[in-house]
Amino acid sequence: MASVEEQVVETNGSAPEGSQIPVENPATGQVIAHVPDMGADEVKEMARKARAVQPAWEALGFEGRGRILKRMQKWVLDNRDEIIAVIRSETGKTYEDAQLAEISYGAAAFGFWADNAPVYLADEKVKSANVLVKGKKLITRYKPLGLVGVIGPWNYPLTNSFGDCIPALAAGNAVILKPSEVTPLTSLKLLEGLRECGVPEHVFQVATGRGGTGAALTDEVDMIMFTGSTATGKKVMQRAAETLTPVSLELGGKDPLIVLADADLERAANSAIYWGMFNGGQTCISVERVYVEEPVYDAFVAKVTEKARALRQGSGEMGTADVGSMTFPPQVDIVERHVEDAKAKGAKVLVGGKRGSGAGYWFEPTVLVDVDHTMECMTEETFGPTLPIMKVSDAEEAIRLANDSPYGLGASVYGKDVHRAEAVGRRLESGAVCINDSLVNYTALELPMGGAKASGLGTRHGAGGIRKYCQQQAIVVTRFAMKKELYMYPYNSRVTRLLGKTFNLLYGRGKRD
Repeated sequence: MASVEEQVVETNGSAPEGSQIPVENPATGQVIAHVPDMGADEVKEMARKARAVQPAWEALGFEGRGRILKRMQKWVLDNRDEIIAVIRSETGKTYEDAQLAEISYGAAAFGFWADNAPVYLADEKVKSANVLVKGKKLITRYKPLGLVGVIGPWNYPLTNSFGDCIPALAAGNAVILKPSEVTPLTSLKLLEGLRECGVPEHVFQVATGRGGTGAALTDEVDMIMFTGSTATGKKVMQRAAETLTPVSLELGGKDPLIVLADADLERAANSAIYWGMFNGGQTCISVERVYVEEPVYDAFVAKVTEKARALRQGSGEMGTADVGSMTFPPQVDIVERHVEDAKAKGAKVLVGGKRGSGAGYWFEPTVLVDVDHTMECMTEETFGPTLPIMKVSDAEEAIRLANDSPYGLGASVYGKDVHRAEAVGRRLESGAVCINDSLVNYTALELPMGGAKASGLGTRHGAGGIRKYCQQQAIVVTRFAMKKELYMYPYNSRVTRLLGKTFNLLYGRGKRD
């Protein structure tokens, strides 16, 4: 099997002139590979091949597909260092970030969906109160849609890009993945693994390219899963509407962290720093803004400042750096704009606040205070290594400000009175809330992961995370029946009156006040 680099070169050899996309190492700014910018005709041909092989893949059943997914689970672990090297080369992550958020997720997901696909997608027997179907067998069936398209983001090329393909494959679909043009190499590496583990050719394919490739993919598939910005998600949904193609969208976030007066400040500060700076802050459910009750504000800020100053930023080997580079060059501009906007409106920078001066795409881990909702850093998705902290008078103000956002992906609340902290969390307009923790809900694959408001439609993980790749089919089986039902033609007044009395008996009794 060819390596990722060899596959890229082979594909490049047949690509038309000028259709190549350079892939950079964001830690150095150097071009490390080129991949083709595939056009609509190429995507159409990929879809044709996928549809041709999908029935055989579905016919393998859950057990047959599960065996291949379990092989892939072991392949990921056996090849972790090689996969991490590819991930780091195109994202600028630290070794630890890649291992924790990418390798561990991928390994867990292959086993989880292999084990749970037959559970979540098993036929469901249904009981009905309607007398007209008494004695009949009622079944809800989950049938794979056929061909699923996944358009992935650049920040997590395994977890949030390839990861959405795993349940789609487990359900019996063929899948075409359009990774971000910024980070396509990880997807090609994992394609290599799937082939080695026995996935038939064309069941899983990778369509490298820019936005036009994603638009072409949307036109060809039976369902599209998109992860990315809210602005682009709207475009995907608009395109899909032309063909009535169902969509699932995980979009932007501006996740709040609330520190109550009785919180364990050491844990809250460690969590805020870690989950605000993890992966360079380039996580859809990163801690993007912090609200702290006034009595503990100064102590909390002091702890966070001390911890932020101790962070090591770099691209060295394991154990040598805490925060890596940023991945997407324009995102550095956004982070800088948010910090400068905050400073211009009265915020103070306690740590960091500047771009890196060397090669590559870097921004210093940054802590901001004296912030408010007139500032972009508190209202727009920053997606970088910044932590703005705002003082609030009480929990009510924290709740109001946390909900003052078009986004609602994740949130967290810290307080020793767990019942009170949970009560606060239940009032937050968010798809997920962690109490005395942050982001760990994503690792519980049994829980739905999705956003409220402008943060998306649909969920990943849990039963809904695989059923969305299926068509619900209702089956009614009549085993014992008369030659003709009472309500069938020809109508007569006696039967009509009898049916009317029956409906009154079934549905007309009981109080209505």
